[in-house]
Amino acid sequence: MEKKTKKERKLSAHAGHRERMRKKFWEQGIDAFEDHEVLEILLYFAVSQKNTNELAHLLLHTFGSLADVLNAPEEELLQVPGVGESTVMLLKFIPQLFRRYSESAKQGIRRICTFEEAGEYFFPKFVGRENEMVFLMLLDGRGKILYCDAINEGSVNASNIYIRDLVRLAVRYNASSAVLAHNHPSGTCLPSTQDLETTRAVASALESVEVLLMDHIIVGGENYLSLAESGILPDVFGDE
Repeated sequence: MEKKTKKERKLSAHAGHRERMRKKFWEQGIDAFEDHEVLEILLYFAVSQKNTNELAHLLLHTFGSLADVLNAPEEELLQVPGVGESTVMLLKFIPQLFRRYSESAKQGIRRICTFEEAGEYFFPKFVGRENEMVFLMLLDGRGKILYCDAINEGSVNASNIYIRDLVRLAVRYNASSAVLAHNHPSGTCLPSTQDLETTRAVASALESVEVLLMDHIIVGGENYLSLAESGILPDVFGDE
């Protein structure tokens, strides 16, 4: 019987380990795994013939958590030994895939009636985004969603939001109310002075065409803040 080379024995051992991991997943699901094991399995799809356990541990040690690995900048990931372009693409693909999945799952939602519903609707739209994005939602008098899409990429200020276009959209869709949302890639939900000034400017512009700005949602990290619910801007969102 022909003996296997050291390389062949090593590859065979990896294959056996991977098969056991796959079997465990099918039988018990992802909750049966630690974070380093989840990352190890994910790396199978980018690293075909190497032990991904060590790389998974190295990535977690370098960045701190599974979420931090997936959100790490491309240039920093490439500095980790053993990480190539295929691995980076896979890691950056996952958060964006989750965002697409979450958005697809919410396509059946046609009405927004509370601040919480607005926040939950917008939150998935910012998963995996590394740049600041601004979204506008337009509603009719019964809370039916007439329009919801990104209207700007970049800093949320009055000059960049193109308030004229925002008002034009509100008129085109014959909206009764609107909700603005943007993200802070830094991870904090606290509004900046610029955020507050922009909110006032948008509310005033929409009021000129008899459209009410119901809320401005700020998403940061794993949380979001409703300016209307927070009471930070009583002059805009206070009860009349």
